[in-house]
Amino acid sequence: MFSKLQYISQGETIYSQIRNIHHALDTGCDWIQLRFKTDNQEQLYGLAEAAKLLCDTYSATFIINDNPYLCQEVDADGVHLGLTDMNVKEARTILDEYKIIGGTANTYEDVIRRFEENCDYIGLGPYKFTTTKQNLSPLLGLDGYQNILQKLKAEKIQIPIYAIGGIQMEDVENLMKMGIHGIAVSSLITNEYQENNYSQLNTTLYVNS
Repeated sequence: MFSKLQYISQGETIYSQIRNIHHALDTGCDWIQLRFKTDNQEQLYGLAEAAKLLCDTYSATFIINDNPYLCQEVDADGVHLGLTDMNVKEARTILDEYKIIGGTANTYEDVIRRFEENCDYIGLGPYKFTTTKQNLSPLLGLDGYQNILQKLKAEKIQIPIYAIGGIQMEDVENLMKMGIHGIAVSSLITNEYQENNYSQLNTTLYVNS
């Protein structure tokens, strides 16, 4: 079963990335997605290797953002593909059959496309404005999620869906009650959460699902 909480890594340097990933693991996160934008492939590989070792130590799922080749090279658990990245079918030819492939979606049509591509899970968003990612797609808000989830239910389409984009603690309960599988966050864990209040977030995720 996929975790209900995904941490998407933050940090402008390798050091800050590793520090933040370690922090997320210490607070109890067991699903890490490595997102680090750089043209330096040697640095990216080194960071991915270090993050993989950390995730192995904590028995956490390790996902690489955008890069199926790097996923295979460091033996990560899977890859997450954006709407403009390599398509899922092509990624499946690169990765071992047991690797996880997640995909981004912004609209109902995107979700259907991902479902038909046989994605393992979908990151649907953004929920609201976030400074973590540039070039945001249109914001969904609660009404946007509700509309998409109702259409999926009517079509009897089932796939794990994660809400993503600017999610704060006060948003989690309402999102989970709508029927999503979980949430993907970055700043919420990086900037705010310590081990003593991670349990509150975890309880909210599981009690309201």
